[in-house]
Amino acid sequence: MAGRTSPSTGGATRRSVLAGSAAALTAALTGCDDSSPPPATRQSSDDAKVPPVTGHKPKGKDVIDVVADCGAKGDGRTDDSRAFARAYAYAAGRVWDHIGRTVIEVPAGTYLIRSPNALLNAQGGKLKANGLRFRGAGKRMTQLLFAPRQAENTYLCRNEDSWANVMFEQIGFAAVTPGASFFYSYSTGQAQDYRFTECEWTGEWTYGLALDGSNTNSEMRWDACRVGGAYRKAFLYSGLSQKSLSRPQQDQFLNYWFNDMKVEYAWGNFLEFPYGGSITCRGGSYIVTGRRPDDSGDYGHTSTFFRFPRGPHHDSVQRFHAEDIRFEVRDPDTVVIDCAWDSGTVHFNDCDDTAQAFKSFAQDSSPHRYRIGAQGPLVRYDSCQLSGQHAYEAESGGPGGRARYDMCRLRNHSQQDFIKGAGDRVSFVDCLGS
Repeated sequence: MAGRTSPSTGGATRRSVLAGSAAALTAALTGCDDSSPPPATRQSSDDAKVPPVTGHKPKGKDVIDVVADCGAKGDGRTDDSRAFARAYAYAAGRVWDHIGRTVIEVPAGTYLIRSPNALLNAQGGKLKANGLRFRGAGKRMTQLLFAPRQAENTYLCRNEDSWANVMFEQIGFAAVTPGASFFYSYSTGQAQDYRFTECEWTGEWTYGLALDGSNTNSEMRWDACRVGGAYRKAFLYSGLSQKSLSRPQQDQFLNYWFNDMKVEYAWGNFLEFPYGGSITCRGGSYIVTGRRPDDSGDYGHTSTFFRFPRGPHHDSVQRFHAEDIRFEVRDPDTVVIDCAWDSGTVHFNDCDDTAQAFKSFAQDSSPHRYRIGAQGPLVRYDSCQLSGQHAYEAESGGPGGRARYDMCRLRNHSQQDFIKGAGDRVSFVDCLGS
């Protein structure tokens, strides 16, 4: 991706470390006799060079506690917005040579936050920094209640082309005001590399993370998190297009990894990518527990885990992989994937969506839906157990994309009846039908 840089860490190579260790051992065995010349060393072309460091190390503590140092109460009743804003301002003020130097500690407690952007408030791209960490005590132990007075276009976190490498660990986030949003991220090359570890989202949100801008907003990872609540749009929405200077450049948003997730929310979309992406989901349980309360103009009553609603896109940003995931399709309006990509690949490996296949609606449901164009996408299912029927809508322009099912169990239909639509583009290898 154009315009991306990462700071060098410098440091010694393995060769120089071994040489130094040998010299130290020789000195120890000879009584530290330094009269003899040191062993000769050679600087190789690949030895790391320490980068120049400017400025001065900031004063103050490297770990700041929002309770002990900033006055948060954590009682669930007192508005702790100012305490969190103070903690973030402290961390932003300790950036040295574009590197963040502060961990924001959030002890066990329930923290009421009413002010937008109180947790992270980086607006206008004035700060270019790398490294910010929020550390809680554990899911359900550290809980942040976001209760702004109005919900529209209101976020708990806002990063406008300022921070890279932002970490959230063991924190729960709840939308108390229905329709508020968690994180707005705008990037033209700086905002990227977010990591969420053992975090949880509950309540009714419009967006979890809304990505805007162009060039990056990429390399984001979720590990052992729980996505609960409900989403008027999506938990991760790539391509908001509110401030983007070049909408096609939003296809640069890519590389999102979800590992061992518990995705169990009431309604809405989990991942929605109007623009391209390279997405990997491995392990976990994915369940939509209810239905949309209203008929949405964009979605009707459907809730979709993976929604990729348009093409065309740039090369290398149409790649989706799901592996070792158990899906529950509890309702005919629950959709696993709805994909309109006109190229790229979609791959499901060792996944199962048959938990509700015994229900009366299952036979006529279509939880996997594709529009197949002249260049794809190429769709493959390996060792999966699948309910309902899969729908393929073929666009004009030649034979186009292909789909293949290899050693899959088709729970409700035979191979001849499993495909709705463009069955001529689908092949089966060693599959079992009902």
